[in-house]
Amino acid sequence: MATLGLSEADKQAVEDFRRDVVDPSRTSLVIVDFWAEWCGPCKQLTPVIEKVCAEYAAKGVKLVKINVDENGFIASQFRVQSIPTVYAIFQGQPVADLTQARTEGQFRQMFDQLLAQLPIESDEKAQAQEIAPLIAMGEDVLTQGDAGRALSIFTQIVEMAPDNAEALAGQIRALVALGETDEAQAMLDALPEDIGKTPPVERARAALSLALTVQPVEDLSGLEAKLATDPDDHETRFALANGHMANGDRDAAADALLAIIARDRDWNEGAARQQLLKVFEVVGLEDPWVSAQRRRLSAILFG
Repeated sequence: MATLGLSEADKQAVEDFRRDVVDPSRTSLVIVDFWAEWCGPCKQLTPVIEKVCAEYAAKGVKLVKINVDENGFIASQFRVQSIPTVYAIFQGQPVADLTQARTEGQFRQMFDQLLAQLPIESDEKAQAQEIAPLIAMGEDVLTQGDAGRALSIFTQIVEMAPDNAEALAGQIRALVALGETDEAQAMLDALPEDIGKTPPVERARAALSLALTVQPVEDLSGLEAKLATDPDDHETRFALANGHMANGDRDAAADALLAIIARDRDWNEGAARQQLLKVFEVVGLEDPWVSAQRRRLSAILFG
């Protein structure tokens, strides 16, 4: 904003706007709320917008309220004709008119859309970048079978980021791998609803569900011998699949379940396919092993 020919009061208003809005907007999303003391709708909007902006502060959102009676020049620059008027500013430019929003849900939806589109810097993003290698380490350790060490790693991450769904899910899956199913269930039950519905936690829930239905078997030779005498004994083959899974042999488990599906895909109301899909979810839907098994399943179902 040019200041040539302005009064001292307007020049000060421009400087304040530059300090409070323009400069922070270089890296943050600044929400500018034009209001006045006499405005009834403004007073109704204030607690809503203040609450949501506070929730999103760690994501890089900052609220600045501008009284139009005290900052008429700033309001005129934005062509404010009625209040409340709300703009989102990034890198010194308006990027969205949020004036029509009135509820917390509407503001959250608009903020989420803007944050997904703009390169906003925030404490949350910085923390996510910091802990990403630690989460990868925990996943690698858990995959290698050292559940105790994995639990320690995920626990340390949760201490740094208590609401991180991946770390919380890692804790739960490590507990499941250690046989601590009661503690894992208690952790799941204690999670807030929004975190409990995230894909990482759903994966942990599937791991617990699978663990509760399968038990480690020291000797599978009896099941194998029984199956050798009757290859269509799907109940025995299903038990064998569960035994392999409980013992950590997912290849053998998948082979057994796929064999049931190939012989009778509708056996026990599709139990083999349901169990196989649960195994996929536990391993991780993006895992190359799961992709390979999905191709085998598709070949059976549609080949």
